[in-house]
Amino acid sequence: MFTIGQISRETGVKVPTIRYYEQMGLISAPERSAGNQRRYSRSELQRLGFIRHARDLGLSIDAIRDLIKLSADPDMPCSDADRIAGEHLKEVRTRIRKLRRLEKELARITSSCKSGTVKDCYVLHSLLDHSLCEGEH
Repeated sequence: MFTIGQISRETGVKVPTIRYYEQMGLISAPERSAGNQRRYSRSELQRLGFIRHARDLGLSIDAIRDLIKLSADPDMPCSDADRIAGEHLKEVRTRIRKLRRLEKELARITSSCKSGTVKDCYVLHSLLDHSLCEGEH
């Protein structure tokens, strides 16, 4: 059995976040010691590691909840897990495209700023006047 501090150190998940995951139903409410201290099992440690990794990949709480439900039945086909991951991949690729447009525009406006004074600063002018931007971002 692990204390909340131990499970936090093992997984890199902060204590308040562990409590939040308990409230959200992502991990079971742990057993309590005689002194009312939370005690987590090895399976809860593994579940928290799963959640941490999924969050690191940017998956939403709802997607993680769905994946946890799927993992409860090992004989189920993994098509739903594939669908969830595929949908997230599509969202990530959309964000990457947007970030590339932002990068291009920021590079353009910073390289266009040759002035030595704020009154003539192209960066500030372009932030004030969206029409100075080359495209939508």
